[in-house]
This record gives sequence, structure tokens and C-alpha cells, in this order.
Amino acid sequence: MSITVKIDLGYEFAVKSAAADVFAVLSDVPESVSHFPKVEQLVDLGGGTWRWEMEKVGTAQVNIQTVYASKYTSKFDAAKGTGTVKWTPVKGEGNALVGGHWKITGQGKTTALELAIEGTVDVPLPGLMKMVVAPVVEAEFEKLVDKYIANLIKRFGGEA
Repeated sequence: MSITVKIDLGYEFAVKSAAADVFAVLSDVPESVSHFPKVEQLVDLGGGTWRWEMEKVGTAQVNIQTVYASKYTSKFDAAKGTGTVKWTPVKGEGNALVGGHWKITGQGKTTALELAIEGTVDVPLPGLMKMVVAPVVEAEFEKLVDKYIANLIKRFGGEA
């Protein structure tokens, strides 16, 4: 028995770095993920597919570990200073399905970024726990993404 928790997050911000430099970091999956907190292991499954294994959260008696895989594609138009990094969920890997994208838009010496993440996480708990567990899982995921963005802003020289 498990609970399925939906994740749907969206962010827009700008950084003090050129679009090509931002794209270079965000399109390099291990480099980008190195800024994401609480990743226990990132596994290259080949063909642009990566499995994320997050650290366990909870207590010694009750804990969950989120594991999922996504296939990444990216493209950059140097003439326009725009790019995208997209990831789509891969079924059959772990207990979550996560997809999303980065949209990168160069604005001279700064770069506007849009991040969207959506997915589901299956938590092995009885359905009766959903009202209690779902907000906690959503809040924890949001906290991790907020920290990821803060780390990237720092990496890119601050928010513009």
C-alpha cells in the first residue's frame, strides 16, 4: 500500500552570468546535480538517462528514500543566447517519476531562468496517512529545490 504525492513547482529568476555559461552548467547533469542538496548518488544509466538516489529522510524506524530516473536532452542557440534543458521521467526506476525543464534566456551580462518540475512520489504508507504525509513530502521537496536554486544563484555570481 502506498500514497502517491504530486509535485508541481515553478520558479523564475535571473542571474549575473552569461547564458552560455549558465547553459554549460545546467546541461552538464552531474555538474548541475552537484548543487542539489541531499543527493546520495547520481548514476549514469547511459543515453542521457540518470538515476537520482536521494538521502533517506525520516527517523531510523520510519524513513523514505526517493529514487527516480530521468532522460535529459538539451539544446542551445548561441546566436539567440537561448537554451533549454529538459528531463522526462523513466518508468521502472525507483519510487518516483520526475520531469521538468530549464529555459535559459540571455539578457546581455545576465540570464533569465525558468525552472519547472513536476512528478509523483510513491510513499509506502497506508492511504489514511495521505493528508498528513503529502504536505510533508511536498514541503521537503520544495525546500530541496529552494536550496538548489540558492546554490546555483551563488555559483552564477548572484541574482540579477
